[in-house]
Parts: sequence; C-alpha cells; structure tokens
Amino acid sequence: MKVESSTYLREMKPVFRQLLDALLMKYGYASILASDVECKNYRVSAQGISINESNGFGKRAFTVRVYNGGGYAEYSSVTLKAEDIPAVTDEIANRLIEGTRNYERLETPVSGDESISFVKSTEYEIDPVAMGDEAIIGKLVGTRLKGMAMDERLLDTSCSFGFQKYHKLFMSGNRDMEQNVLYADGHVAMMARKDAEIKDGYKSFSCLGGAEVLDRIEDYLPEVLKNVTDLLESEPIVPGEYECICTPEVTGMIVHEAFGHGVEMDMFVKDRALAKEFMGKRVASDLITMRDGAATGYDDVATFFFDDEGNPASDTLVIDKGILVSGYADEVSAGRLGVKATGNGRRESVDHKAYTRMTNTYFLEGNDELEDMIASVKYGFLLDNPSSGMEDPKNWGIQCMVSFGREIRDGKLTGKVCSPIVLSGYVPDLLKSISMVGRNVEHNGAGYCGKGHKEWVKVSDGGPYIKAKIRLG
Repeated sequence: MKVESSTYLREMKPVFRQLLDALLMKYGYASILASDVECKNYRVSAQGISINESNGFGKRAFTVRVYNGGGYAEYSSVTLKAEDIPAVTDEIANRLIEGTRNYERLETPVSGDESISFVKSTEYEIDPVAMGDEAIIGKLVGTRLKGMAMDERLLDTSCSFGFQKYHKLFMSGNRDMEQNVLYADGHVAMMARKDAEIKDGYKSFSCLGGAEVLDRIEDYLPEVLKNVTDLLESEPIVPGEYECICTPEVTGMIVHEAFGHGVEMDMFVKDRALAKEFMGKRVASDLITMRDGAATGYDDVATFFFDDEGNPASDTLVIDKGILVSGYADEVSAGRLGVKATGNGRRESVDHKAYTRMTNTYFLEGNDELEDMIASVKYGFLLDNPSSGMEDPKNWGIQCMVSFGREIRDGKLTGKVCSPIVLSGYVPDLLKSISMVGRNVEHNGAGYCGKGHKEWVKVSDGGPYIKAKIRLG
C-alpha cells in the first residue's frame, strides 16, 4: 500500500500558492516547504510502558525562503491564513533589510529551479496508525515476556518501536512536488547479571515501511541474549593494532563517522574538513566504493523524493575504488562552492535551518566470504555492536565505541570476548588497510545523527563485513 496524501496540505495548498505568488512579484526566487508529520515511539521495560508523541519532529508548519541577489532570508510559522499574507511578506522584507546591517552578504545563487512536478509516496505493509496503540503495545509486551523467560540471569528485556509518517509539499516558481513517506524502527535490549557484574546488549533495526518491522523484534532475542551473556565473561582488551573484521553494523559506524561527516560540503565552505584537499586522490583501499543518497540502491529511513530545499533525491558516488570523487552539498553550500546541489539539504523540521546531511550512506559489496575472512586472521578480533562515535573532519581522526570483540587466533574464533573496545585512528590509514570486503551489504537506520546546534535527522548507514588493521584500546 502507498502512503496517502495529507488532507491538511491539500486544503492549505491554495493559500501557500497565494503567498508564493506575492513573493515572486518581489524576488527573483521564492519557495515554500510545508509539512504535516505524525510520529510515535513505544517502549516496554521493567520501568513500565511509555507512548511518546510529543516529538519535535511531529508538527504542521511551513518555511518560506527568498533570494534577493545577495543572500537568502527565511520565515517559518505553524499557521497561515490568506489575510496574513501581506504581513508575512512585510516581515520577510524587514528581515532582508535587517540582514544587510548585521550580516555579511554572500552571493549564493540558486543552482537550479528547472520545472519539476510530481506526487510520490512510499509503500508499507501495516499502517501503525491503523494498527493502534493497544495492538502495538501488546506485541511489545509479548516479546518482552518471551525474552525474560530465556535466561534466569536477565534483569530486564526492553523492546521499543517507533514510526514517522510525514507529508511534505514544496513549491517554487517552477517546482510543485509532494512526497508522502512512512518509516519505522525498533530495538530490543537485554540486561543480565553474574554476581556483581551487570552487562547489557542490544539489537536495532529499521525499514522504509510500517508496523511490519515489529515481527523482527522477536527474531533477534536469541542473538541479543548470546551477546549479553558472553559479555558477562568478557575481559579487557590489551591496547594495540590488530587485524580486525567488522560486522556490517561496525562498518556502518566507520562509514558514518570516519567518512560521512568529512565530506558534508558545508564543512568545505568553512575549511573545517580535510577531505576538501583530497578530491581526486586515494583515501581508501581500491576495494572500497562508497555511495550516499536518498535515491540509492537500497531504501531505508533516509529515503525520500526531494530534500528540504526542493532538490530531487540523488545517488552520489563518494569513493570510487579508493579514490575520493565527490562530497555532497546543500543548496547554499553548493552555491558558494560553485557546484551542483546533491539533494542533501535537510532540516530537523521545517522551522529549522537546512544543513548538508547524510542520507543512506554505505560501502558497496565485495567478493569475500566471512568464513574466508576469519580464516585469514592470524590474531585479531571480530568487532560487533557499535555504541557511539566521534569524528574530527578537520584532522580526519575518529574515535568509536564498540561493545565487544570476539577473539580470532590462527583463523578461528576462540570463544574469548573482550569488552569494552575503543576503535580509533587516522581515517585514510584505516580505510587504506582494508584488505577484504564481504559479499552482502546490510544497513541500519534506527538512530539519529546530530549536527550544528544538535540538529537531528534520520540517517541510515551500513556495508558488508570488512577486514582491516585497526587500533583498539
């Protein structure tokens, strides 16, 4: 089934059109982005049941952008009536005048406003709104109880599910686009105790779709239980450089933290990204090809049809067999750099600033089997369960937390587990050391990515299993 259009946006469209026409009489470029968003998050655990719909992403609002030959001005509001249009146009004019006194004027022309018109929707199997709170909570409670019955050492099993159904309308002088998108994600986590030791583990997952993702939670219970009980027997790691195999989840964290942020081209404008100096140069093993885009070869939570500046979704080749060939850019950054916007201008919500942001970011598959990768390791670790990461685009350093590593000796897993683990290093050194790449790409979009003043958007990242030399501590 396809996500239906928003009744609210359909009814408001004539008013938005009146405002747009008034602005186009005064400015060479004007656009309106309007949204209607519904989102909910559900969680069950030992602490009880929670349903949260007071999320900053869930709102009806609109943003106007105009360009006056020397820069952009924006205006946002949650309401608009036809009689308000003269006051809104006056407010925008005043902001432009005020801006000339207080801000440096930068020439950032619109890279393109060619004629585009469409209405597009994503598909889903089960509508979480129609399913209802009671049925969703019942599913989560049942999964939690099954988890708790699996091992007497468990202190808690928590299960969560969330969705966002959003509708966006974009209009400019030449563009009239509507998109209707539904995505969902979930988590299962367990906490276990042995004597005074307490450990926890989790599994997360996502989809471009609806409540059908709920059926996956129960499937992951055995995997999470094994991880958390293995952690009860874990030992600290001896710091050093090791041969490592990264699960697709860890590969995704490396993609996101090590390279994704570093090629967001608003950082190029500010000279805050070392990647700017490496365009056309080798930054990774020739086994590595990387893509980003809301229209890439796979669909997840960051798949859409146009970005928050009205540019169509794209598929950007970032690394081509180890060579850095492109970054990605929002509209303003593209104008300042003299390149074309890539459809990566994204806002936390329509009343927030647009930044260059990742979408679906991943390494492409290779030709190696996991069994062969493990067999090739003399001594090292299979890294799994990433928890957090930090990047330094200015100097291209990363530091990431991984919950545990499974020891490999003479090509075999020994059963020993080390935890916790800090993965760190200089990005090109790490990526150039990649010597094997698995066949199957997996991806995950259960988290959020923060930037600027902690602006949050949904992204997904991933890749195949990879083998590399990595410093662990």
